[in-house]
Amino acid sequence: MTSLKLATNKKSLTGELTIPGDKSISHRSVMFGSIAHGETRVTNFLPGDDCLSTISCFRKLGVTIEENGGDLRILGQGFEGLTEPDEVLDVGNSGTTIRLLMGILAGRPFFSTLVGDESIAKRPMTRVTGPLSKMGTAIDGRKNGAFTPISIRGGKLNAIHYELPVASAQVKSALILAGLQAEGETTILEPADTRDHTERMIRKFGGKISKEGQTIRVEGGQRLSAASVNVPGDISSAAFFLVAGAVVPNSEIVLKNVGLNPTRTGIIEVLKNMGAELEIIQTEDDSFEPAGDLVIRTSSLNGTVIEGELIPKLIDEIPVIALLATQAEGQTVIKDAEELKVKETNRIDTVVHELKKLGADIEATEDGMIIHGRTKLHGGVVSSHGDHRIGMMLAIASLLCEGEVTLDNPEAIAVSYPNFFTHLESLIH
Repeated sequence: MTSLKLATNKKSLTGELTIPGDKSISHRSVMFGSIAHGETRVTNFLPGDDCLSTISCFRKLGVTIEENGGDLRILGQGFEGLTEPDEVLDVGNSGTTIRLLMGILAGRPFFSTLVGDESIAKRPMTRVTGPLSKMGTAIDGRKNGAFTPISIRGGKLNAIHYELPVASAQVKSALILAGLQAEGETTILEPADTRDHTERMIRKFGGKISKEGQTIRVEGGQRLSAASVNVPGDISSAAFFLVAGAVVPNSEIVLKNVGLNPTRTGIIEVLKNMGAELEIIQTEDDSFEPAGDLVIRTSSLNGTVIEGELIPKLIDEIPVIALLATQAEGQTVIKDAEELKVKETNRIDTVVHELKKLGADIEATEDGMIIHGRTKLHGGVVSSHGDHRIGMMLAIASLLCEGEVTLDNPEAIAVSYPNFFTHLESLIH
């Protein structure tokens, strides 16, 4: 594990950034290109560690994928073109890869084994393996399929009606991908809206899926056709610079071509509710994925309450929202965020622990945290704990700190944002 001394106590951030491609959409572009018929072209793909794990897995399943930086060429031969892998499928640190891939493999008539890193080994898989077993696939793993390694012998699937116990885009997507291969119509009831990239991607590749109220319906036996996918910038990555621009004095940052999918814009709602000076310039409003440019300026912020249906729209942004709240007047309460406990780390405890090291007035609750602002931050030795979102949040926090900040395990950030530090450095003046 390495350590990195971070930039501290900065007087302004100014400039323009083009945010790397959206991680969720990059994953799905590879998956759908692989299960569609024909040649799929992808531009602005995110070449982060997680998405490269997805490419590696599909190559092992017999798919030809050519990479040229952020451009991909995928030669898909449909679901039936996937072949039994000769080796274990290693998803690295990627929860999206393993959960969605399980949905695809559930309907394939061959055997495969999925593993990941130490973090993946601790993340619960029962929420996916349970309903997939009900659809008829033979699936097993440590503790009866609760943890990796996971083994799957796929085959004929039956459609099911399934009520998600928690709002999870990954679980929903796994069941949709299995449902595309099942006999009959699969229906999924979700307790709250979650990111809908999978549904949009199905339509992009010529498939059909519908949603009425909270019920999603997908018919089995569909044939998908190749498409061209231009991946917008990742709003979860943009969030770190939105917070930086709002809290560092004398700042103005322009973020180009950021995805503005309404199931992902919780960070924008929170910033506006707290009084941030944020301007949105819509540039793309097609049926696939809306996008636009964002301008953020140093702002006077007030505390707020973040709860309920807003949580799934910003679950990955909560670590940096906690930092934002330390610089707002008054109290900010985050609740209904139990899902944070089963991310790359227990993000509730980790965020509280690390921000306290820098002087934040923050406490953990059973389902979130309470942050008291406005607080001056100081130096210290902090750690990403191998979690990219925690690492980037702490790098932004250092900009506000009096005294030296050292970040342990900064390399975790490469999972979703390989050139994060270069981009951050370009804004510092």
